[in-house]
Amino acid sequence: MTASSAGPTIVPTIRYTDGRAAIEFLRAAFGFATGPVTEGEDGAVVHAELTYADGVVMVASRSGTDSPFDTGRVCTYLVTETPDALHDQALAAGAEIVMGLVDQDYGSREFAARDPEGNVWCFGTYRPAPSA
Repeated sequence: MTASSAGPTIVPTIRYTDGRAAIEFLRAAFGFATGPVTEGEDGAVVHAELTYADGVVMVASRSGTDSPFDTGRVCTYLVTETPDALHDQALAAGAEIVMGLVDQDYGSREFAARDPEGNVWCFGTYRPAPSA
């Protein structure tokens, strides 16, 4: 990997008990595309890159040790132009919808779903931008 000349980028990294199952769920429910996946000798995912539009999230299996990287659950927001279709896809794939489709006061149409390990994924049309 090389550093981008565009400046810093935020890339969330989420640890799962079953990294392989998480990757398959994220693909089926939310439409993530799988990039490189590296597995350890035991078959656990030690590094995976999943893309969503122009964003990336890294996924790995929890180590089962006292690792500072084996954090708890997270809530992640992703921008989509098609929240209704994505909501239906997530529902069809068995995602637990924790907030149904809603039009927010700030102009976003969005919903939220929980993955099988308890992380919440929010999808909406609101596109935050860095301050100038």
